[in-house]
Amino acid sequence: MDIEDLANRVIGGERRALARAITLIESGRADHRAMAVELGKKVAGTGRQALRLGLSGTPGVGKSTFIEAFGMMLVEQGLKVAVLAVDPSSARSGGSILGDKTRMELLSRNRNAFIRPSPSQSQLGGVARRTREVVSLCEAANYDVVLIETVGVGQSETMVAEMSDLFLLLLAPAGGDELQGVKRGIMEIADLILINKADGALKPVANRTCADYSGALRLLRKRPEDPKDFPKAMTVSAVEGNGLELAWEEMNTLADWRRENGFWEARRARQARHWFEEEVRMGLLARLTKSGEMRDHMNRLGERVAMGDLAPAAAADEMLRRLGALE
Repeated sequence: MDIEDLANRVIGGERRALARAITLIESGRADHRAMAVELGKKVAGTGRQALRLGLSGTPGVGKSTFIEAFGMMLVEQGLKVAVLAVDPSSARSGGSILGDKTRMELLSRNRNAFIRPSPSQSQLGGVARRTREVVSLCEAANYDVVLIETVGVGQSETMVAEMSDLFLLLLAPAGGDELQGVKRGIMEIADLILINKADGALKPVANRTCADYSGALRLLRKRPEDPKDFPKAMTVSAVEGNGLELAWEEMNTLADWRRENGFWEARRARQARHWFEEEVRMGLLARLTKSGEMRDHMNRLGERVAMGDLAPAAAADEMLRRLGALE
């Protein structure tokens, strides 16, 4: 594979080349990984930045429907939109349906939109392991907005916030009260809470839910990277399109304020360091499991733990001491 040619085609905005580059990035083969690192170096010099939007919410809240309506609104304004939809992988077979794209029929046919579903595999936190690198590829391909749709996540799975500029939390009407809103975890990192399905008979319920969460947000500790009145809760309807333009205005208001006050670059620098450390941790674990002697010792300890002869904590401590002896 000619990495130089592939990088140039990605930078030129060729969709087929971008799809091929993402496949290379997500591959687990050692030779592909080496080529993926080289590709990342070549596209890093473009200096292009997109608005990275992380989108999370429970299953069935309408994330894909919202993304299609929101994405269509953006492309109609002349923007290029990339959607990275992370699909949960089976704990038994390892497979994924990767069906989110089928829910975005109109957006998937638009020339200014690019949709890529990816399996989460064994990665926790609602995203795939290489999602951040894929975001960088989309920026190099000159997309203006990159939407990262997570798997349906709960209160503690917040990894998407470490790769996005703004974190949007999509909730359903009657999805919780004010007490639910002040719980720690995903609520603390949300920049904008969007109550979806605010239409028809659910509209009054959505308005009450929005009021509950607005009150809850005022009780949370103020973050230094937020201007006045942020984070905030709003109602939207992905089906009718209501509230989408106002939500987009609020996103731009928050993004502009953070750029002007130095929080934008500081956040991206912090995220880059986080992913460097995460890559080191994952690499060390991979080397540990590939080493024949260490893998065999780990398997022996695992068998003793399974039989009840050794406590998991004691086995882990012995394994770490053995690693320390090799240094």
